Amino acid sequence: MDLPVLDLVIFLLYMLAIVGFGVSFSFRKRSVADYTRGGGKIPSWAIGMSIFATFVSSISFLALPGNAYLSNWNGFVFSLSIPLAALVAVRFFVPLYRRLNSESAYFYLEERFGPWARTYASACYLFTQLARMGAIMYLLALPMNALFGWSISLIIIVTGISVMIYAMLGGIEAVIWTDAIQGIVLIGGALACLGVLVFSMPGGLGQIVEIAYQDDKLGLGSFDLDFTTSTFWMILVYGLFINLQNFGVDQSYVQRYLSAKTEREAIKSTWLGSMLYIPVSLLFFMIGTALYAYYQVHPELLPSELQAINSADKIFPYFIVTGLPSGITGLLIAAIFAAGMSTVSTSVNSSATVLLSDHYKKYINKSPSAKQEMNVLLVSSLFMGLMSIAVGLAFNGVASALDAWWALASIFSGGILGLFLLGFIVKSTRSKQASISVFAGVILIAWMSLGSYIFAADSPLINPLHTNMTIVLGTLAIFITGFLLTVLVKDPSKTKP
Repeated sequence: MDLPVLDLVIFLLYMLAIVGFGVSFSFRKRSVADYTRGGGKIPSWAIGMSIFATFVSSISFLALPGNAYLSNWNGFVFSLSIPLAALVAVRFFVPLYRRLNSESAYFYLEERFGPWARTYASACYLFTQLARMGAIMYLLALPMNALFGWSISLIIIVTGISVMIYAMLGGIEAVIWTDAIQGIVLIGGALACLGVLVFSMPGGLGQIVEIAYQDDKLGLGSFDLDFTTSTFWMILVYGLFINLQNFGVDQSYVQRYLSAKTEREAIKSTWLGSMLYIPVSLLFFMIGTALYAYYQVHPELLPSELQAINSADKIFPYFIVTGLPSGITGLLIAAIFAAGMSTVSTSVNSSATVLLSDHYKKYINKSPSAKQEMNVLLVSSLFMGLMSIAVGLAFNGVASALDAWWALASIFSGGILGLFLLGFIVKSTRSKQASISVFAGVILIAWMSLGSYIFAADSPLINPLHTNMTIVLGTLAIFITGFLLTVLVKDPSKTKP
């Protein structure tokens, strides 16, 4: 179907404005510290909005309403784990990274376990970000292709280049300030959509709640202690580990801690970004539930091909195009792209910082000039941007891009949190013990992630737990193995501080 002219104009103006605004930061005189930390002078509210926008990718924007439409609010339990993870972050992680004052999140691992730990963790981070950026751009392109016939490859290329331009030229300041704007746009778009849905119902909000309650659409999942399916406790534990990983070892978040003026400001921004995600994610679930009630009352408005279970993620985009007034449709499409662009831009900038600090300055040129450092940042941003486009194009044709992303993310990122917690909590663990622990954890993660691709469907060797438990058990395996080795294997050598 064709997008009305007004909506197309709003969308294109948004894309041009956000890229232009981001590029404008390149005209300022900047140092390397400005490029990677914003000179440590960015307001806490803007950093907080950037943290929030990084949380909300286009996957969340489309998948959460689809999840609520199809089942219930079980996925919202993930958000309920955020306050505890944020509390740990502001109590321990933010002060740690502010004290170390290194632009790399993995400098601490080198301090504890030596260069191999820093290189290992930073390489895992880079691979994770490539997979993440590629998956986000591909999954963003799917509904746009289905609704408007736009080429998947073209959407990926245009989105990738747009983000790469301002992330590369503008640095962390451009990323944070454009994230702040994009966060406002996606919140505004979601509120407008929910408002239209409520006013489109004959009985208003009360009718939505009544239908949702009758059809058990407001539940948080089973409270059984079962980790083989998506129960309340499984999602809560998974969310806690994922969010601890985000706050503790994700370069994207650590750079934001360092971009604030003071430690107090960094803590405020962490609380703002994390706690804002809770009501906004609830908003997305409310949209999904309202969509369910809307099409229960107006079943004739939903095409038969979208009534299948596997079409739930397409319901929200379909309503955006067919159920919203002209103008608001353009705003919602801009909001979907905002969610994707904010996450990708963050990954481009943070990955470039990792390439400079953890690889170029460590193995190629230990004492580069400021000009050389800036050139490396620009080239690294360009390289990661182009590689993410290539990964996004490679996802095209994969049976399930989301499943592929989950498997890749588990393999690449599952071990870093365990290594970090081992170094942070067990002060006497040495490098050799840590390396053995990481090896054991990675073996477990690989088995849990890839077992279904290797063994027969009825094989007892296949992981019986839910896929989301991979990072949980992988992290625990590294931590527990390292702890036991530290306690059982005595060595008089002293541990690095």
